[in-house]
Amino acid sequence: MAEEQHDEQLQTVMGLIINGGNAKSSAFEAINAAKKGHFTVADQKLKESDDFLVDAHNSQTDMLTKEANGDHAKVTLLMVHSQDHIMNAITFRDLAGEIVDLYKRLAKEGE
Repeated sequence: MAEEQHDEQLQTVMGLIINGGNAKSSAFEAINAAKKGHFTVADQKLKESDDFLVDAHNSQTDMLTKEANGDHAKVTLLMVHSQDHIMNAITFRDLAGEIVDLYKRLAKEGE
C-alpha cells in the first residue's frame, strides 16, 4: 500500500511539474504571438496556459483534500520543486496577460 501511495504521489508531483512547465511555455508563446501582432493566437495561447493551470490546480486541490482528511503526503524536494513550477507559471501567466494587453493597446494606437 505504501508503494502504491508513493507512486500516486510521484505521478501527481510530476503532473504538477509538467502542467506548470506547459502553462509557462504557452504564456511565453502568447507574448511572442502578440509581439508579432497575432492577437488571436496570443489569446488562444493564454487560454491554453489557463487550461494547464486548471489541471495543476485540480491536482493541488486533490492533495490538499487528502491532507485535510488525514492522508498526509511525505514532503519531498521534488514536491517542493513542483510547487515552485506552479507558482512561477501562475506569475508568468499573469504577466503574459498584461504584456499581451499592452501589445494590443500599442497596435490600436498605431492604427
